[in-house]
Amino acid sequence: MTDLQDTIILTDELGNELTARIILTFESEEFNKSYVVYKLDDDDNDEFHAASFDPEDGDEGSLGQIETDAEWDLVEEVLENFLDEAEEKEEK
Repeated sequence: MTDLQDTIILTDELGNELTARIILTFESEEFNKSYVVYKLDDDDNDEFHAASFDPEDGDEGSLGQIETDAEWDLVEEVLENFLDEAEEKEEK
């Protein structure tokens, strides 16, 4: 798992560019995929978003949909653990 403070530029279905802050990335051996969790900069709801990606694509890669409930469960578990660890570090 990697903690990053980078941004990514996403293009929505209407061709608008959206800036997002990467919260974390991680790989899953179970699903043989890499995942990114991010927050949109202009999102008033402050929601987390997630997608799969191919790290071999480099800077111009595309994000894939998370396809199964099992994948979503994994992403949620990793994110919860990440946030718990971050909270514990802040408390010290």
